[in-house]
Amino acid sequence: MTTEATLPTTSTSPTVRQVWTRARGIVLALVVLLAAAVAIAAIRSDARHGALDPRSADPYGSRAVAELLGDRGVSTRVVSTLAQARAAAGPDTTLLVATPDLLTKHQQSGLYTAFANSGGRTILVAPSGPSLDRLAPEVTVDSGPSFESPLSPDCSMPAARRAGDAETGDYRYRTTAADADECYPSDGRPTLLRLPDASGGGDTVVIGSPDILLNKRLDKQGNASLALQLLGSRPHLVWYLPSLSDTAATDSGSQSFLDLLPSGWLWGTLQLFIAAGLAALWRARRLGPLVPEKLPVAIRASETVEGRARLYRKANARDRAATALRSTTRTRLAPLVGVPVSQSHAPESLLPALSAHLHGDGQTLHSLLFGPPPSDDTALIALADQLDALEREVRRP
Repeated sequence: MTTEATLPTTSTSPTVRQVWTRARGIVLALVVLLAAAVAIAAIRSDARHGALDPRSADPYGSRAVAELLGDRGVSTRVVSTLAQARAAAGPDTTLLVATPDLLTKHQQSGLYTAFANSGGRTILVAPSGPSLDRLAPEVTVDSGPSFESPLSPDCSMPAARRAGDAETGDYRYRTTAADADECYPSDGRPTLLRLPDASGGGDTVVIGSPDILLNKRLDKQGNASLALQLLGSRPHLVWYLPSLSDTAATDSGSQSFLDLLPSGWLWGTLQLFIAAGLAALWRARRLGPLVPEKLPVAIRASETVEGRARLYRKANARDRAATALRSTTRTRLAPLVGVPVSQSHAPESLLPALSAHLHGDGQTLHSLLFGPPPSDDTALIALADQLDALEREVRRP
């Protein structure tokens, strides 16, 4: 009781020094992480900037091959949307798709419709299985990448024979087309394919690696010769760099959100739900009745009272503090005036017995023991003092 009476003099707010002492370790760790992230970003900022971009002079760019083509009278135009790429398809145009795997299924199907039988040349750079299903249906990816470099042509395709050895192998392919040129084999599987279209004037070239187009690899082996012959067969070169800003990338047609999710995600989510249910059943069977345990350390009652009082003060819970004080006082006073503890919280039982014992005013006792909560901290302290004085008076012989 006396501990709660000293609440206004107890400070629970940490000082600025205490806050800094507690948080400086975390702040230091965040600063170190931020500095490391900035350093890594600065080091790697130019590592693959403008990859396969004919306007980029970076090591992974393709400006060198575009400049060489320009010297030979071949114009190069960069497009970033499906609509621009489809409009460019024609007999006098080479359409290069730099990263076909970044295209959505809708984009791949639309692009194939545009260039199939157009009479022009389409070059697919390092496509994998999913994109080949729609852009080159007669071609599949062979299992296992190629680790040989450079590779020899070993085919009758004139451009490959003139270029000689070149670095074409990351992916190896298979084809069912009988009239396809299969060049630069690795372990018996070609890394470059040329597939004539039905019109007879156009073709599709599938190349397993972008190395022959990169600035840093163009001067190796026959890379430059092969790249210039493949890309310079028509007077116009359209370089398609897929962009996330293309509205066609977000066009799902009539498909719903669930249709866009791969089947593996759906099955995986179902398995997670089943696993969570089994885990819940397993844990539920282990739960039994509560077992009381002794505290590992002894905690003084005064510390508990003070801690609870600080929580009340922090929450401005004067009503709960007053209720706790009155309830405890009534519980202690009831046996002293001959009232059962079970009736200590009933005014009609406790107040008459208490008035008879003290020969006092029942209305005052009612306001003290069952009255409204105090309006401020001063009133709460006064209430604690009055309850303490009442208990001392009742206990006095």
